[in-house]
Amino acid sequence: MTTPDSVAMPSTCRDDELRQLMRGLLSTIGDKWTLAVVAALVDGELRFSEVQRRVAGISHRMLTKTLRDLERDGLVGRRVHAEVPPRVEYTLTPLGHTLLAPVDGLARWVEEYGHTVLRNRGDRP
Repeated sequence: MTTPDSVAMPSTCRDDELRQLMRGLLSTIGDKWTLAVVAALVDGELRFSEVQRRVAGISHRMLTKTLRDLERDGLVGRRVHAEVPPRVEYTLTPLGHTLLAPVDGLARWVEEYGHTVLRNRGDRP
């Protein structure tokens, strides 16, 4: 059986530090909510409540955590406006936009092979 630690890494990721980073990033990006939040921010800057409306079912707490994780990694930017009450807006950074191409590639892979995966799982004839 293959474990995350035994999965072959691309040749550019032979360094232990980068391997550890890759596992962490895959965990963040593969999270249930991350890609939905990224998709919500594709069209531009949004307030917290607008992101929450666009990501159906996400709790306030989980959206806060997801945005903090994405901001920590430099994928999302946060801008606080000096108003009363303070207005906070989130946007994809240039680095965050670079995530869209690999995600699109994954979506195309699922379109091409998803039915095969479902058949293998026994979910489809």
